[in-house]
Amino acid sequence: MELAFIPSPSRGVLHLGPIPLRGYAFCIIIGVFVAVWLGNKRWVARGGQSGTVADIAVWAVPFGLVGGRLYHVITDYELYFSEGRDWVDAFKIWEGGLGIWGAIALGALGAWIGCRRRGIPLPAWADAVAPGIVLAQAIGRWGNWFNQELYGRETDLPWALHITSTADGRIPGYYHPTFLYESLWCVGVALLVIWADRRFKLGHGRAFALYVAAYCAGRFWIEYMRVDDAHHILGLRLNNWTALFVFLLAVAYIVVSAKKRPGREAVVEPGAAGDGAGDGTDGADDPKSADDAPGEGEKDDDTRQDVTDGADVTDGAGSAKKS
Repeated sequence: MELAFIPSPSRGVLHLGPIPLRGYAFCIIIGVFVAVWLGNKRWVARGGQSGTVADIAVWAVPFGLVGGRLYHVITDYELYFSEGRDWVDAFKIWEGGLGIWGAIALGALGAWIGCRRRGIPLPAWADAVAPGIVLAQAIGRWGNWFNQELYGRETDLPWALHITSTADGRIPGYYHPTFLYESLWCVGVALLVIWADRRFKLGHGRAFALYVAAYCAGRFWIEYMRVDDAHHILGLRLNNWTALFVFLLAVAYIVVSAKKRPGREAVVEPGAAGDGAGDGTDGADDPKSADDAPGEGEKDDDTRQDVTDGADVTDGAGSAKKS
């Protein structure tokens, strides 16, 4: 007899009259709100205007949803275009199926459009929202729990996930809750980025790159545990190769960026009240201190800001199938 396990919900959707309320969708929506809320706090601390993060998110979120769905459909095309399948299901995003890789890639395009319209440097905006994005992933992962999907190998550990559904070839039993592992990892990544950003005053997209690298490191071993169908290359799942490739790109960006553009941006939003003043905690520092010496040809901006990063946030914040 099992003494302990994580139960699965009997169903992932409730109906309010004719309106379906899906747990998966709620996780995505809550995650977006958390990302915008924390991103706004960090943006204001950097000297930006309140509301700017939300304005740009209006561009980034729809692009991200489309990108996430495209990645999933392309990498799992057989679920929608093979014999006996209905290609119309490719548009049923509420049934799960978002790939974080596509969501971040196309979401970045949407954010670039929004930033360009506001005259804001995309790397600075990305640094502000990075912890919020990974917290959103932490929350969004619980959508997999509602859908009873993307679990790991069988286990008898006390925190095993009890799968009861037989849909789509599932075999009821007790499995590693990889959704939970990734959710907890994402919370840890958010705290790491907040700490590193405060400690090292990351700028020019390096906080975002740190988030990407740290997430990929965790995603690699979590992906390796999953047992859902996936394409394999040289014995590894496709998402393992993607995580490895993106990890190397993120690390390379951090190294090259730190050499070419050390320090932080002096102004993140032209015209904002208190441009470059951050939260004022560094305003009294000697602008020529050795610790904050600017790079060649660059303004001494490190001492003008200190992102508080919303480090008081201790709560955690994607995707679903193939995410």
